Amino acid sequence: MSFRDEHLTALPHLTAATAPAAVLRLFRHQARHCPPYAAYLAALGRDPQQVQQLTDIPFLPIEFFKTHDVRTEPGSWEPQELFLSSGTTRQQRSHHRLRDPQLYRRNAARIFEQYYGPLQNWTFLALLPSYLEQGHSSLVAMVDYFARESGQEQPAFFLHDHAALLQALAAAKQAGRRVLLFGVSYALLDLAAEYGAAPELQNLTVLETGGMKGRRREMIREELHQELQQAFGPAGIHSEYGMTELLSQAYSFGDGRFHAPPQLRVLLRDPADPFALSETRPDGAINVIDLANVDSCAFIETKDLARLHPDGSFEVLGRMDNSDIRGCNQMV
Repeated sequence: MSFRDEHLTALPHLTAATAPAAVLRLFRHQARHCPPYAAYLAALGRDPQQVQQLTDIPFLPIEFFKTHDVRTEPGSWEPQELFLSSGTTRQQRSHHRLRDPQLYRRNAARIFEQYYGPLQNWTFLALLPSYLEQGHSSLVAMVDYFARESGQEQPAFFLHDHAALLQALAAAKQAGRRVLLFGVSYALLDLAAEYGAAPELQNLTVLETGGMKGRRREMIREELHQELQQAFGPAGIHSEYGMTELLSQAYSFGDGRFHAPPQLRVLLRDPADPFALSETRPDGAINVIDLANVDSCAFIETKDLARLHPDGSFEVLGRMDNSDIRGCNQMV
């Protein structure tokens, strides 16, 4: 069995106790077989064999996904799907090339079910106009997969037709199914402004994915959620932390604190020093480990700022100065 097969077989069974060893094994594999990452480590003068703990690992700046073909063992496979980051027309978009499109979808479903229960219990609806318009969205691919696997009859996506979305919400409720509405922040605010506290908008789970995409002014999470709750009711607004460069997600259930599965680990660094990394630092910039990224790079230095809590949950505080406004739930 190849390293990749062994790693993916073990992935669903990881625990907090076993994940660190899997991290180090994958690091040494990608340090040898992911050419952009290997070149980055060489430029830093870092010997992979001297890396003995998580905080010794150098993380690849996320900008490499814009400028390089970030693949592990690239000579042995050709991309079967391409995901591109969201952004404005002035921004260069990140590229994530997938060896196995089903790996992403099944991994995302497994994580979702860990927190929310079987897909078949839900009807998934989505108000994601900018993602649909730009194309190659990992978020759209995930929601589409969830909807198909749930067996729902309603279409999942509504570009700008709010009236049709309300009809679908009413039909799903009449069928006795739990309803989860994915929405980019500005589109949810537009819906709330048009319909207010309509009956169809009550008693559903709203999951905002962050981002105004230049359509509205950026808002802090508390302000955004307070405004949305005026239309969707007092229940907390859920959120997802994910991005094009990752294959795994973390979820917040209304309090702004994201919870991640064992395969997704957030470490914080000093924003002024990318190599000052700590497992216990309470606030700083996010370095993320995604063990599902076996075919690209699992060790990514993001431009997000966060606060880490003792239970391992984290809050996203915003973006570093001069960085793109992009991705899922990365708000100023």
